[in-house]
Amino acid sequence: MPLADEVLKGDFLALSRAISQVENGASEAREVLDQLASRVGTALRIGLTGPPGVGKSTTVDELTAAFLARGEKVGIIAVDPTSPFTGGALLGDRIRMSKMAEGGRVFMRSMATRGTSGGLARTTQDAADLLDASGRTVILIETVGVGQSEIEISRASDCVVVMLSPESGDGVQAMKSGLLEIADLIAINKADRGGADRGADESQSQ
Repeated sequence: MPLADEVLKGDFLALSRAISQVENGASEAREVLDQLASRVGTALRIGLTGPPGVGKSTTVDELTAAFLARGEKVGIIAVDPTSPFTGGALLGDRIRMSKMAEGGRVFMRSMATRGTSGGLARTTQDAADLLDASGRTVILIETVGVGQSEIEISRASDCVVVMLSPESGDGVQAMKSGLLEIADLIAINKADRGGADRGADESQSQ
């Protein structure tokens, strides 16, 4: 069976193969994407970005559970830093989230930036298209977490959630020229810590 047909059936192994082909620039990758182009565009794509340590992965975990409770089929793309030794992703997100992949309703993929700036891997949008075509109804895209340069997420998502922590404080001012301008939602995580209200007020003032 052609790989594109297997992806359309939602086969996780086929989906993994197709994403690997896209990441590696295989000649077959563009053919598969072209075959699936007419089946792309129905999934809701939510991008989560923000500085390191604000709890993006934890929020992806919670959102996934909430969407699963609604009967959605969830796809997760977690963009990780590139290992300087292997050139692959440092798979922290996959390790943390692997428990959610049980049951066939969650497909999770870590992708290495491979030197690409903007918080995403070069092939993140193509991978999201494959998830879309495979029947995922919600796709969560988590950026690598490098700060205000992560504006590429706005092109890959229907909704961008910029996450901050109370400690972000003056960082809000520093990021206003980039990251905050692409936000559809601003979430102050770890709100039980001091400074959360001030952080929310600063965000609203931008």
